[in-house]
Amino acid sequence: MDSITKQFIRENLNADVPTLALKKAPVGTDVSLALRQIAARQLLQKKVPSWVENEDLLFPVHLSIEQCSSEASARYKAGLLQGQTFADLTGGLGVDTYFISQHFQQAGYVERQAELCDLARHNFEVLKADVKVWNETAEEYLSHCEPIDCFFVDPARRDEHGRKTVSISDCTPDVSALQDLLLQKAKTVMIKLSPMLDISKALEELHQVKEVHVVAVANECKELDVILERGFEGEPQFVCVNLLTSQPELQFAQEEERNCPIRIADGVSNYLYEPNPAVMKAGCFKLLTQRFGVIKLHKNSNLYTSETLVTDFPGRIFEVKGWASYNKKVRQSLLHDVDKASIAVRNFPLTVAELRKTLKISDGDETYLFATTLKGEQKVIIRTKKTASDDAVSFGF
Repeated sequence: MDSITKQFIRENLNADVPTLALKKAPVGTDVSLALRQIAARQLLQKKVPSWVENEDLLFPVHLSIEQCSSEASARYKAGLLQGQTFADLTGGLGVDTYFISQHFQQAGYVERQAELCDLARHNFEVLKADVKVWNETAEEYLSHCEPIDCFFVDPARRDEHGRKTVSISDCTPDVSALQDLLLQKAKTVMIKLSPMLDISKALEELHQVKEVHVVAVANECKELDVILERGFEGEPQFVCVNLLTSQPELQFAQEEERNCPIRIADGVSNYLYEPNPAVMKAGCFKLLTQRFGVIKLHKNSNLYTSETLVTDFPGRIFEVKGWASYNKKVRQSLLHDVDKASIAVRNFPLTVAELRKTLKISDGDETYLFATTLKGEQKVIIRTKKTASDDAVSFGF
């Protein structure tokens, strides 16, 4: 990329791209390239910040950017893998390839799209990453590659018509069909899957699964990272993380959750807790009462309470200011001074929009209302305030 085009990108990094396309650019500017790079960098500013800071990197079309891992999740995955030799069988933008390659002596990038391979070669050179690029399908590469320590696979989750898929067998490549060959050629295989996928169904389709990492970033569940290990037998370990928050990692086995007795509260105590999206996706509900000393409000509510503050709970934490049964008098008795609030409904018959209309409360302010169900099917409104210990980046109401 020439200096004139690079300067144009630098000066217009935050510009509206459609508007910019109508304006005259300086003589010598590669306008098509510049517009694509500006649009891509805007999309990647929060997702892969360290790459956006590098003016010499080049980025592809929107879809590859949309599907790539965030820098936070890529760094997390990289910390789980190490060895001598590694290959990413679905290279794409190369974010996962780059960060994982830092933990291996030799690394390979495999991608069926020639354009992405050309960009990857350029970017790896700019990043001073020693990664060999192969313009092949995963299946073609597996047919001739030598045994290595680790494979990474991120199957494409769109069909030939561009529609999203969530079943393993509908993705490309189909890792359920390839898993035996993958484990013949590598001791460890990490598979990145959609957060929409049913984990139980995935575990039925895959075998020799040692770990399942459920990864949220700033309170939004982003991916499932399944690690297969040749010869592994037994139940996999589940690991739930919420990156870019200070919430602790949670590890458990499904057997622990199945065998844990459930504790249901008689009412709402001083503090209210909601598990983060990774914990919710992993289905860890009963075990939280044993691990953290909290009590579940209802078997289907997935909200918890305690008398004393539990600061290391893996989720959002609120201080309870009051609660009351949901009826015509709740506005006057509990919410008479509330005009604005964030509202969440959990196991409750009304939607947030319906509840706002009924209570005549607009969005915002520091008050957080939870509409839920207690033991005995009592419908209640809980008025809370976020605690100082809950520093999650995004609240997801």
